[in-house]
Amino acid sequence: MKPERPPVTLRRASLADAETIAALTDAAYAKYVPRLGRKPQPMTADYRQMVQEHSVWLLCLGDQSIGVLVLIHEPDQALVYSVAVSPEHQGQGRGRYLLAFAEEQAQLEGYRSIRLYTNALMEKNIALYRRLGYEETRREEYLGSTLVHMAKQLIGE
Repeated sequence: MKPERPPVTLRRASLADAETIAALTDAAYAKYVPRLGRKPQPMTADYRQMVQEHSVWLLCLGDQSIGVLVLIHEPDQALVYSVAVSPEHQGQGRGRYLLAFAEEQAQLEGYRSIRLYTNALMEKNIALYRRLGYEETRREEYLGSTLVHMAKQLIGE
């Protein structure tokens, strides 16, 4: 008989979680530093401020935080600022789970669309977002590289 796996849960982050959020984000995004030649923007954020001003959620496996979602409410759209999953839990659908949750939250808040952006060098992420229904809306030069802005229309009212 297999031992039971602890359930995956989501909970709203608090100020006490800021260091955990920063550590999870750093671990998740570290693989991109050599490719970009710098830290990706989420690795430089002040997560104490993010938790105070925005909707930040922790994905937990039992009592262990394994992922983080930062959702910013803008006037016309919700912005997925960051989705980060600890390296040992990547490739298991955790990021897709967080994105689906972000879309649900955006709909509950009355948004008709949700957006995100990523670096053009993060081709696997762009391909994933396209498979999930996001469409490229524009490209923008940023710190010597290119940001790809993408958006998805949300179904329902």
